[in-house]
Amino acid sequence: MPDPTADDPDEAAREATRYQLRFQSLFDAGRAYAFPCDAAGQVRMDGLGEHELNSYLYARALVGRDFAVPRVYARRRPC
Repeated sequence: MPDPTADDPDEAAREATRYQLRFQSLFDAGRAYAFPCDAAGQVRMDGLGEHELNSYLYARALVGRDFAVPRVYARRRPC
């Protein structure tokens, strides 16, 4: 099925703010990395800043060693 956000960068950006991909530490419950993503867990790496991109690649590389397999969460909306 084609991605309806593929031709509309604004819609893709809005979609990315609705969800987050969370890498939870395997050893410290209070430690995690979270990044904006779409409902499928796809992170737009070109939309990340340099520090965020490095953190994302770090967390992704250490899945199974320091971090659990990432999960997608709906972001809470302010009241």
